[in-house]
Amino acid sequence: MLNAFGAAAVTFMVVMYALEGRHRGFIAAFSVGCVLSSTYGFLAGAWPFGVVELIWAGIAFARFLRSHPGHSAVGAVSLPRATATSATADH
Repeated sequence: MLNAFGAAAVTFMVVMYALEGRHRGFIAAFSVGCVLSSTYGFLAGAWPFGVVELIWAGIAFARFLRSHPGHSAVGAVSLPRATATSATADH
């Protein structure tokens, strides 16, 4: 039963990581997946794995908090917008 939980937790975490670029909510879900994987690590007696996954959960949650609602979180680049005054300033 514990191995099934661990496999499900790690699978969920990897899928959420793969989807992070689609919406910032997947970053939060990845963080939850890291907590689940950490829980598995501690329950399985692999405390170094549990600690590392807990650290990753904190890093992912911090990235979620820094991301902007409604925007893709990975690879998003902010470009300056052209305004009517800047486009016509040379004419």
